[in-house]
Amino acid sequence: MSLNEQDLLDLYQDLILDHSRYPHNFYEMEKAQCQAVGHNPLCGDRLVLYVTADEQGRIKEASFQGQGCAISMASASMMTDLLKGKTAQEAEKLAAHFEQLCKNFKPDPQFEAMMNPEDNARLDALAGVKNYPARVKCAMLSWRTLQAALNPAQNQTVQTENT
Repeated sequence: MSLNEQDLLDLYQDLILDHSRYPHNFYEMEKAQCQAVGHNPLCGDRLVLYVTADEQGRIKEASFQGQGCAISMASASMMTDLLKGKTAQEAEKLAAHFEQLCKNFKPDPQFEAMMNPEDNARLDALAGVKNYPARVKCAMLSWRTLQAALNPAQNQTVQTENT
């Protein structure tokens, strides 16, 4: 099923509003194995991301807390849903894929083909921020914070002002 531009815009608006009003996985995880703080000083968006994995290295649980605009909250909510069951390497690829979508670059078709079509549609809808360049930082905040959480050698506070 191919979405036309108006369908994508409608889906984008509905998803953003739903996830920003009723964010999924919005809680502090008490025994997180990884966590990082993300902050966009230009608009004040701030979040803490928590991640824990099972014995096989698959993300068992991902949650966040914070405050920000509808796009940053929706992006974090959708991201935490998409992470469950992924390895750290798969999560990194997912973050890179989403960044490509947001910046209007051609994503890796092999990676896209491996994804669940419903997840692809959600990411495509959220990547509608590419039409609003100032909002790309908002959508990318949680994804950049994820990269910091998964790479403990990095500084655990992420700022998106230079995205």
